[in-house]
Amino acid sequence: MLIAFSITPLGGGDSVGDLVAEAVRVVRESGLPNRTDAMFTTVEGEWDEVMAVVKRAVDVVAAQAPRVSVVLKADVRPGVTDALTAKVARVEDRLAGRDGDAPGGRAATRQ
Repeated sequence: MLIAFSITPLGGGDSVGDLVAEAVRVVRESGLPNRTDAMFTTVEGEWDEVMAVVKRAVDVVAAQAPRVSVVLKADVRPGVTDALTAKVARVEDRLAGRDGDAPGGRAATRQ
């Protein structure tokens, strides 16, 4: 499964970068496949292990901020592995014209 999540510390001042970095550090130290971009960190693994990483990341931020906001999106597909890179690769293939599906068709909206 894939979990994309963001953690926002609230009530701890204007700059949240240090606390967000601590949350990302927890994810990276988990050993699970992950990717961080400007809006979310995505983690791939089994339900229990991924949710445990999210909880640890929230806990590390909550230890230093009086309130924590969490946004989470999950793609639950049992038996699928390497979705973190494979989904992006399929879109890139379509953009490069390496897929026979017509633009705007069903495949363009499904990853």
